Amino acid sequence: MGEVRRQAGRAADAADDATDSRGFLLAARAGFVASGLLHVMIGVIALQVATGGTGQADQSGAIAQLGTAPGGRVLLWACFLGCAALAVFFLAEALLEGRGRSGKEALKKRLKAGGQAVVYGAIGAIFGVYALGGTSDSRESSQSTSAQLMANPAGVVLLVAVGLGLIVAAGYFVHKGVTKKFEENLTALPPGRAGTAVRALGTVGYVAKGIALGVLGVLFVVATVKSEPAQASGLDGALKSLQEQPFGVWLLGAVALGLICYGLFMVVRAKYQRM
Repeated sequence: MGEVRRQAGRAADAADDATDSRGFLLAARAGFVASGLLHVMIGVIALQVATGGTGQADQSGAIAQLGTAPGGRVLLWACFLGCAALAVFFLAEALLEGRGRSGKEALKKRLKAGGQAVVYGAIGAIFGVYALGGTSDSRESSQSTSAQLMANPAGVVLLVAVGLGLIVAAGYFVHKGVTKKFEENLTALPPGRAGTAVRALGTVGYVAKGIALGVLGVLFVVATVKSEPAQASGLDGALKSLQEQPFGVWLLGAVALGLICYGLFMVVRAKYQRM
């Protein structure tokens, strides 16, 4: 038993060393850039919709747009590799961070890292699908999955839980933006006006993403309660539903600009993230 533990410890140390290597950390930081580009494109598409245009304002629509740019296939592969590396980094944090320590704070950090690993892994998977020449429809996939889950009681409970989870996440993002707690993730801010600009981008961006997640969560809960899977239309449906509200065009435009701010902040975060 002792030998097994020693072997496991050596394996964990090797994995820790690998994820701390300069090359791997550079690749993981590129994952933040990929996420930034994704959010900027979602914001741009949402802004087009707000001003009377068309487009799919979600991950699939944004990645499809990135793929049409010059050198788009290379860009998609780079984003895939960056997101994959960042997912592995956070997975290693979830599994290896605080080994030998217990308590609520350690558990909280590991759960947070695990959640981020899932998020970046999912984003990377979509980048990978498009890099290989495939396509994905986040809106259709969300509606189809919701319809299947609504067919049984356990699925209904799961969907409501997902919706409530998104609403909680929305509150977390808004709180993090308003209180500027996102600065805790950074080693520093650029000096002078650049630092002020980055702080403003983070504040506006986190609040905007919180609003988008909150609307998405509400749509999931409402769609489940009404047994209408068509309403569970993902981020694209959530953003476009803002347009149906009083002053909806202005509201959607403001959230779109906020998502662009969040994307720009993520690009800056790639350099200053504490890793």
